[in-house]
Amino acid sequence: MKTVVSAALIAIVSGSAAFAGAMPIPGSITYDNAAQLEQAPAGSTVLHTFANGDGRDVNEVYKVNADKTLTLVTRTISNNS
Repeated sequence: MKTVVSAALIAIVSGSAAFAGAMPIPGSITYDNAAQLEQAPAGSTVLHTFANGDGRDVNEVYKVNADKTLTLVTRTISNNS
């Protein structure tokens, strides 16, 4: 029973963290503007990599919407500093 409860809590926390991490940050394509891709097909994904202020690499995945705007799907930050 403890295993099921622990697994459920981990799933909830990781889902919340993924949702909270999907907000644009400085350096993101969608930070402070509405980026659009004219030639990318709707439903495709775009990878964007940049260095943040402390020297770590940030990798973001965006989904191209039907109106050619981008939605941030995931973000990972390297552990190298």
